[in-house]
Amino acid sequence: MTTTDAPVSVDTREQLDTVLADHDRVLVMVRTAGCAVCKSMSPILDGVARSTDAAVVEFNPREDLDAVADFAVRSVPTFLLFVDGDLVDRRADGFVPTEDLTAFAAGP
Repeated sequence: MTTTDAPVSVDTREQLDTVLADHDRVLVMVRTAGCAVCKSMSPILDGVARSTDAAVVEFNPREDLDAVADFAVRSVPTFLLFVDGDLVDRRADGFVPTEDLTAFAAGP
């Protein structure tokens, strides 16, 4: 399936699983509503969505805490890279510059 030029927001694991099923490569930013670093990542996520083949998702699992445990999220933002529905890479090092996140999304 083709990707969009803008990140999509999801709130449940079911919604995330739908995106994962519809796209070959998906970059997910796990975030919370009050995370200032997460908010500062929005323009960078826009750029990644426009410049890579990855679908870009902002996932706020406030109602689906099992997903937090499933993906071993310990801090936000956490970036998860899925290829063909499988988690292949992750990073949880706070703010990530555009070039680094673009390279991560295009990764393995």
